[in-house]
Amino acid sequence: MRTLVRERRTEAGLSQGALASAVGVSRQTINAVETGRYQPSLPLAFALARYFGVAIEDLFHPEPGDLAT
Repeated sequence: MRTLVRERRTEAGLSQGALASAVGVSRQTINAVETGRYQPSLPLAFALARYFGVAIEDLFHPEPGDLAT
C-alpha cells in the first residue's frame, strides 16, 4: 500500500515523534507506516486522516494485488 503520510507530515512541519504523540502511537509506528513496513489498523488510519483533515483515501492508496476481488 502506498502512503502519503510522510508527505502530509513534512508539509505540516511535524517530526515523526510529534505526529505519533498527536495520534497516540510510537514514533516507530509512524516510521513503519511511512516506509510501508506496517499497514495501519483502521482506527489508526482514521486518526491520521482526521489529524490531517483529509479522507483515508487521500493518505492510503492500495497497490495492485492489495485488494481481493
